[in-house]
Amino acid sequence: MPDLGPWEILIIAVVILVLFGSAKLPQAARSLGRSMRIFKSETKGLISDDDDQPQTHAQPQDARAQAARLREQAALLEQQAAAQQPQLSARADDGTTVSGVPLSQTEPGKKS
Repeated sequence: MPDLGPWEILIIAVVILVLFGSAKLPQAARSLGRSMRIFKSETKGLISDDDDQPQTHAQPQDARAQAARLREQAALLEQQAAAQQPQLSARADDGTTVSGVPLSQTEPGKKS
C-alpha cells in the first residue's frame, strides 16, 4: 500500500468537501461518532455475554422451581373457583344477579 503524503491527503479532503458540501460534513461526523459508540457498546455487550454463560446453567433449576410454584398457585385458584361455582349459579337464578354480579339500575339514557 502506498504511503500518502500531505499533498495527497489535502487533495482527498478537498474532493470530499466538494462532493458532500460543508453543511453535511458535521452531520456525517456526528453520525459516524454515534455509530462508533453504538458499535463499541454492542461489542462490550457481546464480551459480557460470554462471561455470563456459566451462570446460565443454574437458571433452569430456578425456572423449574418457579414453574412448580405457578402450577401450585393455578391448582389453588382452580379449587377456589370450583368452590365458588355453586354460589354463583344460585345467585344467577334469582334475577338480581347475572353471573354473580349484582344488577343495578339501568344506565342513564338506556331503556329497560
